[in-house]
Amino acid sequence: MTSDALQPNARAISWASTMTGHGDDLVTAHRDSHVHIATGAPIGREAREAREAQWLRPGAALASGAGNRAREEQPDSERTCFERDRDRIVHSTAFRRLAGKTQVVVYPTDHQRTRLTHALEVAQVATSVARAVGANVPLTEAIALGHDCGHGPGGHASEEAFDAFLPHGFDHGPWGADVALAELNLCAETLDGIRNHSWSRPAPATIEGEIVSWADRIAYCAHDLEDAAAAGIVQLDELPSSVTERLGTGRREQLSVLIRSISHSIVEAGRVGMDAETAEALAQLRRFNYQQIYTRPESLEQSQAVIAVLQELVAYYIEHPASLPDGFRQDDRVLAAVTYVAGMTDRFAFDQAEKRLGWARWRLPRSMGHGVGPMA
Repeated sequence: MTSDALQPNARAISWASTMTGHGDDLVTAHRDSHVHIATGAPIGREAREAREAQWLRPGAALASGAGNRAREEQPDSERTCFERDRDRIVHSTAFRRLAGKTQVVVYPTDHQRTRLTHALEVAQVATSVARAVGANVPLTEAIALGHDCGHGPGGHASEEAFDAFLPHGFDHGPWGADVALAELNLCAETLDGIRNHSWSRPAPATIEGEIVSWADRIAYCAHDLEDAAAAGIVQLDELPSSVTERLGTGRREQLSVLIRSISHSIVEAGRVGMDAETAEALAQLRRFNYQQIYTRPESLEQSQAVIAVLQELVAYYIEHPASLPDGFRQDDRVLAAVTYVAGMTDRFAFDQAEKRLGWARWRLPRSMGHGVGPMA
């Protein structure tokens, strides 16, 4: 290969030419930048808190007077406490790792959902509701983005795997709030919503937390069905008429009906809920997903394979604590091992099963997605 072939191409040269931007006293990104906005003081935290007090409905969580963290911090000059929480979650390792953790069906492919895209979709549903009813959007978004950060590899199968090692079992909601996101020092309201988003948990303490509980169920019922249909696992014409007549068959129509139903119910009743007819259609959709997707024989078979991998990995690190990264070592070997394995992505867990346990690749589950349906 000649030296000429190794020279930067025209696109690379053009990109490099933008290194410093344009202008002297004020540097702009674009040479022809021309848009303007009125000048004035920045809209800082205190102004945002005042806006919340003016515009949010009574009963919504207010950032003013909140910000109760396990480790005391000075308030930020620009962002409310819940805006800071949202930003911390987005930049966290636990949140990024959701990109490598399966939501439901075959992973990896080029478009099917991961825990990360699920969290983003829950945030979209939840903030749509929060805006409509006058709840605190930054708090709602923070809870939604963080709600699944406690999931281990393989989704809910990991909870069954880790249950065997912990006296009180493994629940991804409390684990996310108390372990996976503990270093972020989040507000009590944010942690409460993450800890209690599953319907089997105590009710969250805020309207925003309850909105996320519904948004999670709405999102995964519609999106898991869409993914399963795309994978050929189910056919949309198999849906019960009780679902299609009320919610429709497609994801867009289903989300529209469900979001409007919960929003209208909140503003009319003053509590987070859904009218009985729509709630029953959602329950029927969830039941269909369980029967046809989550608990079909192939799914259950894969779940057992996932559980075997994760339990053997935990047992290995209990017996070989020196193999743990420095940040995970502690006196409680069991807790240290579970914490490390729970933080793994699907692919990394597979790789460790081959490297540490000697598993042949053909023995590993074909997909961490099979049989790992939501149980929230």
